[in-house]
Amino acid sequence: MANFVVMEPDFHYSTDFYAMNARELHHTCMHLLCTAGEGSFVYNERCFHIVRNDLVVILRPDCVSNLAAPADMRVEWFAADYQFLQSLLPSNNYGIGGSITLHQNPVIRLTDVQAGHLLDDFHRLRDRMGEIGLQFYRPLMGSLCLTMMYDIFEPHSQRDLSTPHTDRTAYIVRQLMTLLSTGITATERNVNYFAERLNVSPKYLSATIRRMTGNSVTSYIDRYTVPILRRYLDDDRLSLTQIAARMNFSTLSYFSRYCSRHLGMSPSEYRRSLQPKLTARPAGFALSGAGFLSIEVLALRSRYYKFAVREKGPFPAF
Repeated sequence: MANFVVMEPDFHYSTDFYAMNARELHHTCMHLLCTAGEGSFVYNERCFHIVRNDLVVILRPDCVSNLAAPADMRVEWFAADYQFLQSLLPSNNYGIGGSITLHQNPVIRLTDVQAGHLLDDFHRLRDRMGEIGLQFYRPLMGSLCLTMMYDIFEPHSQRDLSTPHTDRTAYIVRQLMTLLSTGITATERNVNYFAERLNVSPKYLSATIRRMTGNSVTSYIDRYTVPILRRYLDDDRLSLTQIAARMNFSTLSYFSRYCSRHLGMSPSEYRRSLQPKLTARPAGFALSGAGFLSIEVLALRSRYYKFAVREKGPFPAF
């Protein structure tokens, strides 16, 4: 049994190197920092060696194998649900494009300062994981996760800028991400459209993206589409029919199914979730314009109102 702390299905923290490919983590994105010693592992059939201040970001923990570490190796890691982390990022953020290079090479070299920041992020997440009773627990954890990810983006982007990409497959991946970042998925979500824009066949595009990233073309299209969808649904000036037409969905029912699949609820349910919820009425109280008032107070108001209208005209607010 892997020795790590779990809070809800989404958040995991440990100092156990050999737990990083536990079955319980297969749905997560793993962030591991080597703090002392050295070790190695196999990811996507390639062997990687890590030393102190090496960060490892694993998008597919189920693809990790052959873990090896001497007794003096020390690590700390934090893992969270992959979809949860993706939902925190804007669609055009470096995180989506950066995930492509992480699939090929998950190791990022950090400076002492960068490693210190990341450990601080890990510890803040570890220390707040247990506060699951908080009303805003998930947004709180989301904000801490987002801080961690931005602390990773800086060294990751520096690594990628210093690594030349000259082969055709890498070019195709970069061009697809550039095209997706324009917002075109607001109206175009068919793989054939993107293949035509990139002057390749749909089969070649799908195979290339799958081989280079481990994900499908459709999954990247959806990642860029969902934030656009949320933005439209957040705008109460637009009807659902207008949104479906603006986003080029063929029918309103197809639009509803797309929302249910990617938001976990229908468009109507999503909009209702944005509305402030009424507080449950306490026993013996009724709802008035000023909030919940006792039945006795409302009865006094009623009697005063009848008297005031008869004797003095309109009555003041209590």
